[in-house]
Amino acid sequence: MSIREASRIVGINRRSGQEWLNGRAERVTVTGGNKAIRAAVQPVVGAPRTFPLNPRRGELRAPALPVSSRYLSEEERIRLADLRREKKSIRSISATLGRSPSTVSREIRRNCNSDVRPTHPSYYRPFAAQKRAESRRPRPKSRRVETCLELQAFIQRRLDEKWSPEQIASILRLEFPNRPEMNVSHETIYRPLYAQPRGGPWREIGRRLRTGRSLRKRRRRPDQRTPRFTRPRVMVSQRPAEADGRAIPGHWEGDLIVGAKNGSAIGTLVERSTRYTLLVHLPNGHSPGVMQTALLEAVRDLPADLKRSLTWDQGTEMAHHHAFSKASGVPVYFCDPPPT
Repeated sequence: MSIREASRIVGINRRSGQEWLNGRAERVTVTGGNKAIRAAVQPVVGAPRTFPLNPRRGELRAPALPVSSRYLSEEERIRLADLRREKKSIRSISATLGRSPSTVSREIRRNCNSDVRPTHPSYYRPFAAQKRAESRRPRPKSRRVETCLELQAFIQRRLDEKWSPEQIASILRLEFPNRPEMNVSHETIYRPLYAQPRGGPWREIGRRLRTGRSLRKRRRRPDQRTPRFTRPRVMVSQRPAEADGRAIPGHWEGDLIVGAKNGSAIGTLVERSTRYTLLVHLPNGHSPGVMQTALLEAVRDLPADLKRSLTWDQGTEMAHHHAFSKASGVPVYFCDPPPT
């Protein structure tokens, strides 16, 4: 569109539209007549685009604070919209902008115009996308638990009944599946509880949580973290040397394959000598108990000569490795963790 037509649609004067398009200088206050004011508001080449506050007084809006280059700029969003109109692919757009394909895909998904079809030219509007991104940028943001009184009352009632935050977060998703404002994670419930000041309500936190702790237990240091396995593990360095040569059958290597969004999983057992593969059916998840039962079912009919060892990675699905070895007679060895 022309500047005149765009200004008419927005509802501003054509000159204002021209000034919005070309940008203005930094905030200044000029005195000395209209000529001085007109000279002060002339566009400056290379200056950031700014919108006028009161042009008659010679007041101009100061340029916004610099934004980190890790975020998409307005110019990049305009270029992205142009490339979409040219029907370029996501990877082609990302190569042109010098950004990751996931960054471009996420930008289109989060800041699109949901009122039209994805193939419509107005599906992604750069200036509207810039405005949405800027509205999400200010910090700190208000907590959903503090702004939604219904959610606050629901959580309060369950805490009084000694429900854990994990249980509350789960029941919220079940009772309010179509209300995103009522769905929060357990961490969102923990934060306002532990953010209380030391006096007054702070003393009541221990009574509201089943753990009885008024302070969070830090788990940043490796020696303070809860161990992944309760029983000691036998590392692969202690595995019999015959397993490395692949000459004697009966030594297996296992792994877990997880589908998209953890929606499905299947286990694999590969014999190192013959490459014979067994698939471990996991229709009910891959928790340690389920994995133990499925592995026992998979190796139940194997002869004793083919139950020499099983090597697995550090996955938590093998937390019941000791019970599996005791029931099946197959010793389990674990791979060394990757270097940090």
